Amino acid sequence: MNIIKIFQKFPTQESCIDHLESVRWSDGVKCAYCGSDNTYPMPKEKRHHCNSCKKSFSVTIGTIFHDTRIPIQKWFLAMSLIINAKKGISARQLGRDLEVNKDTAWRMAMKIREAMKDDGELLQGIVEMDETYVGGKPRKVKKNNDDDKGNPRGRGTKKTPVVGMVERKGNVKAQKVDKQSLKSKDLNELIRKNVDPNGSVLVTDEYRGYRKVSSILKHYTINHSYEYANGEIHTNTIESFWSLVKRGIVGQFHKVSVRYLDRYMDEFCYRYNRRKECSECVFNEMLINMI
Repeated sequence: MNIIKIFQKFPTQESCIDHLESVRWSDGVKCAYCGSDNTYPMPKEKRHHCNSCKKSFSVTIGTIFHDTRIPIQKWFLAMSLIINAKKGISARQLGRDLEVNKDTAWRMAMKIREAMKDDGELLQGIVEMDETYVGGKPRKVKKNNDDDKGNPRGRGTKKTPVVGMVERKGNVKAQKVDKQSLKSKDLNELIRKNVDPNGSVLVTDEYRGYRKVSSILKHYTINHSYEYANGEIHTNTIESFWSLVKRGIVGQFHKVSVRYLDRYMDEFCYRYNRRKECSECVFNEMLINMI
């Protein structure tokens, strides 16, 4: 759902509240505090009163919208902008589009990313697995020290590692890991948690951390020193996902805190996994998660 449709379908705060109520209470209004259905509406206040616990409540109580001072329409617009931005949208840009300050825009975006967390089903079929490293370059220093080795690339870097697994023509899963968690034991645990071993095939590079994967499922490797594809044996799918992530972080966000890196990865995975669905369906699904 694009921003034009948001303005057309939800022109006022009241229309947004009505839509939230229809989504949250499709089977009838229930008290947000005690769960009783013995309630009656208070139309002027856009609230409801519970005859059981004697409390009044609104549809936003207990949701991500709870106690917000931002109009619900702006929340809907923020959801639309984030869903349709293939490489993400920065807090400053979101703030300019919604006419709010950058701190408010950042908080809204982080709340929306909470609703994007999706464990999903186990990956099946041909699954590609790889890791990438996220983080900025260190500040330039004087190279007077002969022992200064600069900024090494790959697994020798000081950046934060992220491990990803993608199903060919399917979904992707990615998460931040500790640099010490790139050993065989830790990688095997991630595979067991995210990949269905029955009938699945794992394709990776020749990193030694994957050497014991064959005890879990069928495993093929591609040696990137000589080639990037050998028939169906390649990691091009997960590499294309990493390119989206890197372009988003470098070109849109510019800088991502390690503390919140998993939230950003949830956003990229959520969009990628729903790339073939209509934006309105994705909007409605996300709204249910937020409620």
